[in-house]
Amino acid sequence: MRYRRFGRTNLSMPVFSCGGMRYQQSWSDVAWADVKKEGQANLEATIHRAVELGINHIETARGYGSSEMQLGPVLRALPREKLIVQTKVTPRPTPAEFLETFETSMRYLGLEHVELLSLHGINHRGHLDETLRKGGCLEVCRQLQREGRVKHVGFSTHATPDVISAAIRSDEFDYVNLHWYFVNDLNRPCVAEAAQRDMGVFIISPNDKGGKLYLELPKLRPLVAPLTPMQFNDLYCLARPEIHTLSVGAAKPSDFDEHIAALGHLDRAAEVVSPIERRLREELVRVHGAEWCRRWWAELPEHSEVPGGVNVVEILRIWTFAKAFGLTEWAKFRYNMLGNADHWFPGEHVAKVDWNRLGAVLERSPFGERIPGILREAHELYFDAPVKRLSQS
Repeated sequence: MRYRRFGRTNLSMPVFSCGGMRYQQSWSDVAWADVKKEGQANLEATIHRAVELGINHIETARGYGSSEMQLGPVLRALPREKLIVQTKVTPRPTPAEFLETFETSMRYLGLEHVELLSLHGINHRGHLDETLRKGGCLEVCRQLQREGRVKHVGFSTHATPDVISAAIRSDEFDYVNLHWYFVNDLNRPCVAEAAQRDMGVFIISPNDKGGKLYLELPKLRPLVAPLTPMQFNDLYCLARPEIHTLSVGAAKPSDFDEHIAALGHLDRAAEVVSPIERRLREELVRVHGAEWCRRWWAELPEHSEVPGGVNVVEILRIWTFAKAFGLTEWAKFRYNMLGNADHWFPGEHVAKVDWNRLGAVLERSPFGERIPGILREAHELYFDAPVKRLSQS
């Protein structure tokens, strides 16, 4: 394993983290008596494999159902001083509710402290204001820090870049969990701002949200050879020293193997990635044209400004990368989450658009006349059936 200083926390963070949202039994709390022995054995084997590989950052969340409860006995059996444990608690309307939720997490984990506590899902301005206000959740976090029960406080986010930037510029957080990878470059300025403030940077779900890169993907695989899609994405992110760790949502022990193989290229990551990235960019241009690839996102309205609440930015991003690289299953999953995932993936899909009023909000886009046709095409290609987030399943 390789390690990077996790910003001003000064923690020595493995470049891969063991995410805790894929191996648990249930997305709701369950009684211990209902936990299946084979499932718990798989979870324990996954954690032991992670630690064996040097992946000592184990992250979970109160919102991950039985994950904390099932993790607890495994973590307590390992040398505590060698672990970096992170859990995440959503912002709550009152400090008492937030503290009660945190106490539930700690009771399940059975730990006296966690190294990292995230405000989980600062996904819009209201969440941020609720967190930072006097008497808000952040004051509870500071008290927990004074008590030694929390070492460092950060936030996780699926928000638009302006909200992420505001949270970073508040200077109240030691680290950030956010989305950034090859098929999502929109948060690049936020990564840069976090680096300027010496914050730890944790990339959320780069292989699932970044294209379902574990699938066969017959068009993409030749383009990224001799790497696999997941290895390319790993190295694309880690070639940047301001990126400190990538979440691996392992469901079984062998899910780490492909990522570990990528480490052999880490010292030459930029050199290895460069010709592959060039091929990918050339394919994007071949499919969409150079001007589209250069600034498709320019002057686009956020979903809250679009009639019908349609998330134009996300739909165009999905269409741009899915069409160029054959990421159809990823595109269908993400597209059909629109309208079904609340603030975790906000906005609606094209069926909700008010075509008569759409043109007015696209006037500033250099592709304003072209976008309505793309939206119709995206809906035709990817609309299937409503999809829920894993935690809603």
